[in-house]
Parts: sequence; C-alpha cells; structure tokens
Amino acid sequence: MAEMAIQFTNVHKYYGRVHALQGLSLDIRAGEVFGFLGPNGAGKTTTIRCLMDLIRPNSGEIRVLGKDAQREALAVRAQVGYLPGDLMLEGDFTPRDFLRYIRRLRGNLRPWQDLMTLAGRLELSLDRKIRTFSQGNKQKVGLLQAFAGDVPLIVLDEPTGGLDPLVQQEVLNIVLEEKERGATVFFSSHILSEVQKIADRVGIIRQGNLVEIATTDSLIHRALSRATIHFAEPIEEAQIGDLANVNILRVNDHQKSYMVEVRGEMDGFIKALAQFPVRELEVGKPSLEEVFMDYYKPSREEA
Repeated sequence: MAEMAIQFTNVHKYYGRVHALQGLSLDIRAGEVFGFLGPNGAGKTTTIRCLMDLIRPNSGEIRVLGKDAQREALAVRAQVGYLPGDLMLEGDFTPRDFLRYIRRLRGNLRPWQDLMTLAGRLELSLDRKIRTFSQGNKQKVGLLQAFAGDVPLIVLDEPTGGLDPLVQQEVLNIVLEEKERGATVFFSSHILSEVQKIADRVGIIRQGNLVEIATTDSLIHRALSRATIHFAEPIEEAQIGDLANVNILRVNDHQKSYMVEVRGEMDGFIKALAQFPVRELEVGKPSLEEVFMDYYKPSREEA
C-alpha cells in the first residue's frame, strides 16, 4: 500500500449552524500532485486550514506525514511549504528581507542562490517594499516562501490567483519539478485547465462533501462524451432519445444530424447505432471543466 502524506478521517467542521465539512475522508499519497476542486464556499479553504491547524475540526482525525495535525502541529508545519488563500503581506520590508526572516525562523530553506533563481522565474523584484506591490506580486512572494523550503509536502490554496498567464505556467512547471524531487503537492483551485495539466488525481468537493475522487484521466474517460452523428436519411428524435444513457443536445439538417451527450462507456451506444444508417460519427471527450460542471448541476431537490 502506498504511503499516505495526508489522511482525513470522518472530519466535521461547523461554523455555527453551517456544516462546512460533512464527514470528509480523504487520503493523499506521498509523491503525488493532488488537485482539490470546488467553487467558493464548497469547503476547500476550510479543509486546508484544518490540515494546517489554523482552525480545528469539531470531530474526526487529520494526519499529515504520519503525525497528528493537532497534537503535533509545530512538527507538521516544519515539514510543509504553505501558501494561504487569504495571503496578507504588509509592512516596510522587501521580499529579500522576508526570505532572510523565514530562513532564521525555519532553518530548512534551499540554498540562497536557488531562491534567487526561483524569484527570477516568478519575475519577482526582491528589493522593492512589499507594501508597494500589487496583489499579483504579493502572490509571488507567497509562492516564493511556499517553495523555498526543502520539505516533503507543499500545500497551496489557489496558487495562481492574480498572476499573469506566463507566470501561471511557470508555477505549474515548478509544481511538476517538486513532484520530480519526490515532494507531495496538495493544491486547491477552480481553474480547471491547470488542474488537468498537472494533477495525478482530483477530488471534487461540494457543500462540504467529497463527491468524487479519481485520476484526472479516468474522471474524464467515464464522464459525459459528446457525439455528433450524421445519418444517411432522417431519423425520428424519439428513436435517438430512446437509446440508453443518451441526451439529445441539437438536431440539424431535417433530422439527419444529431449532437448528443453519452454518459458512461461508448461501447453500448455505438452498438445501438448499428440499427441506423450512420454516414459519419464524431466523438469527443469532455474537458475537466465540463466534468466539473456536471457534478455541480443542481439536483431535482435543489432545483
């Protein structure tokens, strides 16, 4: 069995009457990049704050790198690079000053030249006062300190918020490099394209419940597919609508062309089409964004 870097077991968290985490159980393997998905208010930041012992759950257990996240919080934090989602950086100091302070505080940072190189990759000026920075440049300071430690676990809450596209891509490259050196990276995001690029596995949280966890590829593979069917002659809508796991999206060319959604495996759908005079069939897999939105469609009860 793979070693676990993070383990949540039946974790509940309340804010007054709001049940923010509803029995969250989640295992994150050592050495993987894990993307934690959900819109604002789904429970992503609450999960991360509980992991870092910034807030405490009402019940359940959290273990990080084999340690109890509450009883051994200081030992856990010494082994984690952390970027909070609500990063607040003010004061009359520079990023260079900040790095020196972090080095004295932690003592396990990478060599100074490596940190200078990392700052250059993030396009971060080290000698301007942080209070003069835009929010995007403050985010770069937060990323620099999160990646600065020679640690086995990196936790990032919305890491690319406020960054321009080139720096966003560089951050993703750095995450993959961290994985190559053996670190575990746990990051929350609602930018689904970046999750699809770098995550080994994905967890989707909805209203405090973990509704799915899977590899990115398998999640996309078993979700909705889009198919466009061109028939040699008109076919009644009812005949296509009666096929199992098929939803008609659009009908064109006097019922000779259909765009449909197919849930699950395509094998049964393709075999069912054999009864019709199919002239051409085009099939495409959804993006992670389409999968994600499918999970967030309201249920009949919610509607």
